[in-house]
Amino acid sequence: MLKEQLGHKVIDLILTALAFLTAYYLKIYWLGDSPFSRENATLPFLVLAIMVCCGLSYDFFGCYELHRQQNFGRVFLRIAKSALFGAAGVILLLYLLRMSEGSQILIASFVGLDILYLTICRATILSRRKRGLHRKEILIIGSRERARELIRYVTANEEMGYHIIGCLDVDPAPVGTEVAEGITIIGTLGDFRQLLLDSAVDEVIFAIPLIKVDGVIDYIGFAEEQGVNVRVLPDWQIPELMYQPRLASVFIEPFVGIPTLALSSTPRKELALQIKTLLDRVSAFFGLVVLLPLFLAVAATIKLTSKGPVFFRQVRCGLNGRKFVLYKFRTMVHEAEKMRAGLQAANEMDGPVFKIENDPRLTAIGKFLRKSSLDELPQLINVVRGEMSLVGPRPPLPSEVAEYKHWQRRRLSMKPGLTCIWQVSGRNEVRFEDWMRMDLEYIDNWSLVLDLKLLLKTVPAVLFGTGK
Repeated sequence: MLKEQLGHKVIDLILTALAFLTAYYLKIYWLGDSPFSRENATLPFLVLAIMVCCGLSYDFFGCYELHRQQNFGRVFLRIAKSALFGAAGVILLLYLLRMSEGSQILIASFVGLDILYLTICRATILSRRKRGLHRKEILIIGSRERARELIRYVTANEEMGYHIIGCLDVDPAPVGTEVAEGITIIGTLGDFRQLLLDSAVDEVIFAIPLIKVDGVIDYIGFAEEQGVNVRVLPDWQIPELMYQPRLASVFIEPFVGIPTLALSSTPRKELALQIKTLLDRVSAFFGLVVLLPLFLAVAATIKLTSKGPVFFRQVRCGLNGRKFVLYKFRTMVHEAEKMRAGLQAANEMDGPVFKIENDPRLTAIGKFLRKSSLDELPQLINVVRGEMSLVGPRPPLPSEVAEYKHWQRRRLSMKPGLTCIWQVSGRNEVRFEDWMRMDLEYIDNWSLVLDLKLLLKTVPAVLFGTGK
């Protein structure tokens, strides 16, 4: 199953359980006692049963299949059918367990809420993808019939969230011409490396026989080094490839319904990554709510003790080089960035990173915020927006990325986070290259358990003021 489909299914099952629990407690508190509300052990069983029945129904009615004519009306119809038939399965189960008496309102409420929740979720996903949010950027190698067919598949399934940057050809003659559906040839393979360095590219797809690409191993190896996924369409010419990845995993995976040979040097734990994203955004949202009094107190202190805005905004590089605006509480004097050039000689970090422990630009409250890491709290906004995670490599400045060695750019292949191995391992005392290797170690060994361990290690670092 494609990771996008798997992610949709996980979200759907969570929303289904939420819809049933909402209907259950509404029945108890608003409409009277539920026929089985006093049997507390029954509730987890019912939630599991409703998830199983509806999950099977979602699959049966093709809620996760790719369709060339995808529209909101068809999506809604599939959701409604799936919810109704899933509820029918639960009704049958309640009848067999002799628990059906008085449950009609509960089931009717559940069906309505389930359809509502799933419809809002699907509408939100489709709307965000049509507006280009959280889409995956694809670069196609090739411009002939297989490339045109691939473009038709991708554009016909825009709800999957893919966007084609353009095509590269081995021949410079057709550069600038249209291949299909408004997609043009933007350069030759000579532009491949610079394009990956300068643009946010998530996947490279070879839609050309590999035997026709001189030095194809070098191109694939460069993409692997950057953390960019590679796919090869059928007619793979694998004997001509003879490529042994140093970092990437190799597997067969469908892409918009087309089987492809895929190479990935990022974690292939799709379900766990979807859970990570869900936990990140939910936790960050509740964190913002719970910490609102602290936010207001810090904001008021900053405003009363120094001139300038409460928040410091700065463009950073996110997943695969995407630019986004990072938020922090301001810890320096107003327009401190203009003073950086004069302090360059005092930089205490090697590599392209700039840090001074006793930075003269820090305000009085700013020193405390830096020491306690409270200045980082507004980045919960970035997590809610999907630009960052709770745990992941720290987001670098574009100027820093421009000075990265090729192998260091792979740290951009995972969404940046509030904390990572570097944050709990000495921070400023760690050499730049060791910092980069720590981030790659995190990517290569990523798991939900590792995220939990790093979050737990971050807590004492914040409480004891070891942040800098």
